Amino acid sequence: MPLPLPLPDHLRSRLQRGQALRAGGYRGRYAPSPSGVLHRGNLRTALLSWLDARLAGGEWLLRFDDLDTPRVVPGADTQILADLHWLGLHWDGSPLRQSERRGLYSSVLSALRRGGALYPCRCSRRLLADVSAPHGTLNVYPGLCRSQPPRWGVEAGRLPSWRLRLGAGALRWSERFVAEGVVDGPAAVGDVVLRRADGFIAYHLATAVDELEMGISDVVRGVDLWSATAAQVAVLQLLGAVPPRYGHVPLWCDGQGRRLSKRDGSDGLAAARRQGADAATVIGELAASLALVPAGSRLSTQELLGELRGRGAGAGDGGADVLAIALAAAAQT
Repeated sequence: MPLPLPLPDHLRSRLQRGQALRAGGYRGRYAPSPSGVLHRGNLRTALLSWLDARLAGGEWLLRFDDLDTPRVVPGADTQILADLHWLGLHWDGSPLRQSERRGLYSSVLSALRRGGALYPCRCSRRLLADVSAPHGTLNVYPGLCRSQPPRWGVEAGRLPSWRLRLGAGALRWSERFVAEGVVDGPAAVGDVVLRRADGFIAYHLATAVDELEMGISDVVRGVDLWSATAAQVAVLQLLGAVPPRYGHVPLWCDGQGRRLSKRDGSDGLAAARRQGADAATVIGELAASLALVPAGSRLSTQELLGELRGRGAGAGDGGADVLAIALAAAAQT
């Protein structure tokens, strides 16, 4: 594990406050992108994340990952809040927005740059696959600019992107539901982009900083983000932090085995309401899809929480990890 980089006092204090929050107990989060309505797969992941926090007696925070402004759909955030509230998935505190935290990310980026952890890259998208997107195929950057003299300024009307100078060795993190979190950093991750050439802070940097500053102890999210975890772990290590515990959960797929997607116009709650479904019906459907309850069940989030508590204690207090047991059983079906 690399030594943490020195940070300015104000930034170190802010991140240390996050560490203290994490030490106080379970803190989970749900971080949707307001690029459209939540489909059933998004809602099921939100439900699992909420259940995990409540079973552990912890907090459940809400954050909008809205840095990629061209993809943000006006009004989507308001609809997401309404859908979660309608289902009974109530969050703690006020929702956070990455778009309002750019100063924090830029401060961390500057500290990493001063510490020699980053280097400018002039490679174009046409030449290389973009490795900063959370759902893209992970292509390892070949290091074309790694040993070049740094060129910081505007050239041909463009600034450089900034890449993480990843060291040798394995990247490791704690996993609960899927494959062990260990990959070879240079072979599987490479020097990922932390700030794009267009000035946008990349997903990996913003997410890693948020988990640390918000004091997140546990992350429950879709298994499609498993491959993005290693890059975030690398950033956390440079900041001197232990990664949160991760729980990557199955995706909901359609009849052809394709995962539901906002881009494909997958139905959200509006379709269920048009068909006469109430919140209890939707919660029952979401829970039954992973065999947490029998098919056809109708129950509220609080009733589902009570049902799971009756099977064993939450993962955060030394009892049976009922979600891990249920998800492992569902994986065998």
